[in-house]
Amino acid sequence: MAEGRVQRRLAAILAADVVGYTRLMGRDEAGTLGELKTIRADLIDPKMAEHQGRIFKTTGDGVLAEFPSVVNAVACAVDIQRAMSDRNGAIPEARAIQYRIGINVGDVIIEGDDVFGDGVNIAARLEGIAPAGGVTVSGAVRDHLGSRLDLQFDDIGDQTLRNVERPVRAYAVRLDVPGEVPIAQHSDKPSIALLPFVNMSDDRQQDYFADGITENVITGLSRFRDLFVIASNSTFAYKGKATKIQDASRELGARYILEGSVQRSKDRVRITAQLIDGKTGRHLWAERYDRGVDDIFAVQDDVTERIIGSLATAYGGRLLKAWQERPEVAGTRNFEALDYFVRGMESLNRYTKEDNLHARELFEKAGELDPKFGKAFAKLAWTHMIDANDGWSENPEASLANGLKYANLAIERDDAEAWGHYALAGHCLFCGQYERAIIEYQRALELNPNDADVLLDFGSCLSYCGRAQEGLETAQKAIRLNPHYPEWYILQIGQIYYDVRRYHEAIAALEGLRTLDTVYQHLYLAASYAALGSEDEAQQVIEHILQLEPRATITMRTTSDMAPYKNSSDLEHFRENLRKAGLRE
Repeated sequence: MAEGRVQRRLAAILAADVVGYTRLMGRDEAGTLGELKTIRADLIDPKMAEHQGRIFKTTGDGVLAEFPSVVNAVACAVDIQRAMSDRNGAIPEARAIQYRIGINVGDVIIEGDDVFGDGVNIAARLEGIAPAGGVTVSGAVRDHLGSRLDLQFDDIGDQTLRNVERPVRAYAVRLDVPGEVPIAQHSDKPSIALLPFVNMSDDRQQDYFADGITENVITGLSRFRDLFVIASNSTFAYKGKATKIQDASRELGARYILEGSVQRSKDRVRITAQLIDGKTGRHLWAERYDRGVDDIFAVQDDVTERIIGSLATAYGGRLLKAWQERPEVAGTRNFEALDYFVRGMESLNRYTKEDNLHARELFEKAGELDPKFGKAFAKLAWTHMIDANDGWSENPEASLANGLKYANLAIERDDAEAWGHYALAGHCLFCGQYERAIIEYQRALELNPNDADVLLDFGSCLSYCGRAQEGLETAQKAIRLNPHYPEWYILQIGQIYYDVRRYHEAIAALEGLRTLDTVYQHLYLAASYAALGSEDEAQQVIEHILQLEPRATITMRTTSDMAPYKNSSDLEHFRENLRKAGLRE
């Protein structure tokens, strides 16, 4: 092109395309094409004309348009997305057509009716990172716009865009969503759920690595009383599923959702993360980290800090200040140790004698690889105490001694980690040190008030200590915090219902268990039936207990480590109903 024929000008460029175009065409090619033509004729083209836009390029699923001003371009984009939201209101989600839009302002080259240059390229790349139904603009657009439109913007940080030399500052336009269903918020605190980070590596074994990233960020956030953090058991229910953010937000009772991905090679790891307002679907913040493997935990700290920073403005900066001034804690810095730990938790939650032993081996390996990994030693302590509590140990005294050993080691290695005190609390309870047990549970909850596992076990402890109603309320809080709780939660809730003398609810809970089949649960089930005078049902449960453990007796199964009641009247209440059920002394 001869230099004399080049025409340049400053222009606002709007890029839009259809989300999931290939999927929609595969489902119904003729119907999708017809619908797109209708949308163009009835909505896109009239809005472009209204705001003085000129479409200079079209593709099967998108358009590029030039506007005389930033105000016109942004106003047009907002009108289109709001109109599309109204249009999709009565259409099934699988068939709904949604656009994503990117806008940039910059110097462009004009050749005939076509437009070229970085101004166009950046708009197209911004469209690529915009959410479905959303609008993302460059920092230049935001600066040019000022306060000329009654809109709000969320700063999503510097974005590295494909084939664009320098990072581009980007902002998400806040769009009202008509007909929105309110989030079932469980707390007056900012609530957040972290969906499992997606493993983008070819190696499926790296799922453990991605899960570990998710767990660490949850743990970091859970330290703060000013946040309501949904437990990982609940969020991991969404692993591997295509999930609409607003649906997950409502189901989990979390206003904010963090999602991301992890791609790990031999020596490097790339993490992407984005924070989303679950009520509106707005992207509040996004970032990508590309670093050497040795830096991964620094990346995790940074991700957590950025999330809290996004929430802290409404609270006077207190959360961010607390995070920046926190004392350094000795969390794991060993990748292989973290892999062993995550696998150990999977085994432990299956709650069988064999899985408990396998979990112990994995926790031992994690502790060997990282001697400062307090959490691994805490769960190692629990494997020994579970052996004693569930009758799986041939030497309960030795198992409890090992529980104490590793609980103390966990605290010694990482006193700021709640689970060391949690393990020590369990040991104190099983050994009849009731007041000390309560103190240690409270210490654990001071360190991590949002840990649903600790809350659930604390509820059980309070029930054993003669404070059953308070224990039930504490356990119910744990379930609110972790709506996708594992089955062992119900096992302990059943015990607490029995202690509160709510036998029908105890039976409903314990009969509802599907994966667990332990003597512990059936003892409370039999006692509940007996307390209601349902002798036949109680006898059937006792017969099942004797199939699981032929030598089971009341004396054997109501020792201080298996039924650690503080008050003799509560212990006798349990024993008397087991007698009525037909269990021999």
